[in-house]
Amino acid sequence: MSDRADMVKREESMPERSREIPAVAPFVDIYENESEILLHADMPGVDKNDITINVDNGKLSLGGVRKIETAGAVQWEEFESVEYQRTFSVPQSIDIGKINAELKNGVLCLHLPKSEAAKPRRIEIKTS
Repeated sequence: MSDRADMVKREESMPERSREIPAVAPFVDIYENESEILLHADMPGVDKNDITINVDNGKLSLGGVRKIETAGAVQWEEFESVEYQRTFSVPQSIDIGKINAELKNGVLCLHLPKSEAAKPRRIEIKTS
């Protein structure tokens, strides 16, 4: 069987895809230390201008769109545009004004600093 015939045969077994952009949840790792919560979201192929981060009423919402531009007739297509969406509850102890984000190699890193009141502290015992 020729490569072209084999490709067509495999394509016939694949379900038909609509042109709507699918929404998926990005994979996320969350770490906590004494001073902040770190959130790493895997968003490959998303430009920083296509990412939205909102904090409102105790909810952190992440969103981003990976746009795939194509040219020519499609012969085989498995990699498509996608919309990443994920929402988290955030503790009230987060200092919202100091949240910062960076995007590197397709991974969005959010630094959610804890307010001073929420940070652990050692209490000194005084003698009288």
